[in-house]
Amino acid sequence: MNEIRTLRKEELLESFSLSEFAFQYELTAEEKAERISSTDPNQVWGYFVDGNMAAKLTVLNFRTWLNGKSFAMGGIAGVATWPEYRRNGMVGQLLVQALKAMKEQGQTISFLAPFKFEFYRKYGWETYVDYLKYEIPVDKLPKFQAAEGSSILRVVKSGEILNQIYAKFAKAYNGMMERDADWWNNRYLKFKKGTAAVYTNAQGEQRGYVFYQVKDTVATIHELVFLDEEARRGLWKFIADHDSMITKVEVNAPVDDQLPFLVHDPKFKQEKITYFSARIVDVEAFLTEYVYEARDGAEPIYLRVSDTHADWNQGFYRLQFTDNGETALVAKLSEDEIPAEEQLLSCNIQTLTALLMGYQKAGFMARIERLQGSDELVSRLETAIPRRTTYLADFF
Repeated sequence: MNEIRTLRKEELLESFSLSEFAFQYELTAEEKAERISSTDPNQVWGYFVDGNMAAKLTVLNFRTWLNGKSFAMGGIAGVATWPEYRRNGMVGQLLVQALKAMKEQGQTISFLAPFKFEFYRKYGWETYVDYLKYEIPVDKLPKFQAAEGSSILRVVKSGEILNQIYAKFAKAYNGMMERDADWWNNRYLKFKKGTAAVYTNAQGEQRGYVFYQVKDTVATIHELVFLDEEARRGLWKFIADHDSMITKVEVNAPVDDQLPFLVHDPKFKQEKITYFSARIVDVEAFLTEYVYEARDGAEPIYLRVSDTHADWNQGFYRLQFTDNGETALVAKLSEDEIPAEEQLLSCNIQTLTALLMGYQKAGFMARIERLQGSDELVSRLETAIPRRTTYLADFF
């Protein structure tokens, strides 16, 4: 007999064993005990065959920033299947069950780190974020000067200290995690070694920080966060002042980062990495929460959305903009309310996710035939979607 259900506490060890096998690592007895105490078995879904765990995944409760607003996000993690059960569609069924669970929990968006983008696209997840990876030799580090009256102070690694700056930074990007104390102290800082330093301007305001480790003459920047240009320059001067003990700096940055243009010699290794995927879980609820950038008195937008694996999303929607175009009265239309074809924009759930996350523009999606509708309607939708860069500095 086949069964999909959440785990019982006594089944967590078997779940950890499957993860160890699938992702090729080993947990000590102490680490297993710690994970048992910190893992909610109700967040782990298992596929059982005749009572034996064959596959599993975890749905984590997170929040993410989107157009400056916090959204409940379901993070899919730990997806794994024992080899003897693979290629039987078990993970697909678990993903569909996870979508139902996330909808019930009010998580209108979901993120995951795909082992293979093509696989998760079949179930509605779509690429939503890239990041830049820099490798800067010491002789090409920025030659910035710190502002008069500013200071940089090394601090205790503490989420309470760093989050005051991080939260302002994260809110400016689409797809960044809203970190709580547990994430900072038990998931982020706990597993990264190194030093944290905070930048303070002449007015006494903390405007940035760097969290980094120097090992084997390489400075690995775990996180570089700045709220203005002054803080950026001050932090990079601090990093460059390590030149006597390092040969290079490795750091990740959002795709809109302009450091190469600012330095004296931008000819260093720069790589763009495609990272996480996203999926709208509940279209009606998501569209209602979403912050738009429509004009006052903007005409409504009619959307036809197809979603093979979440039938509650399938259908027609009307967006009537209110509150100076920032919000919309969203209605899922009945059959007799559906407008004429020439009034409709049509797309699948993947396309809608890429558009509303801000990862792709409506005009481009129309050109590649993933968004159907007249040029005027495509332009109307593109105008209504705020322009923000996507970024994610975390992993789960």
